[in-house]
Amino acid sequence: MRRPVSAAAIVTLLFVGLDPMVEPVKTIEIDNEQARVASWRLHVLVEAGYPIGLAERLAHSEIDLHRAVELILRGCRHETAAEILL
Repeated sequence: MRRPVSAAAIVTLLFVGLDPMVEPVKTIEIDNEQARVASWRLHVLVEAGYPIGLAERLAHSEIDLHRAVELILRGCRHETAAEILL
């Protein structure tokens, strides 16, 4: 069973430079689940005090999010915590 796809989850590819009346040649569904998870992880890391650049890097990695927050709560510097986690 297919999930409903939002307009934001569809990318329509057109041949560039052809007649603007040409029909789309291919439609691709993009799964937004990974983007939603990364966004939530980023929010948690920023709330824990990580600088935005470091938080973005960690959010898109496979680090243990709970451990990332725990290290900060135990007094670890953000940069040191990132080195441990990555």
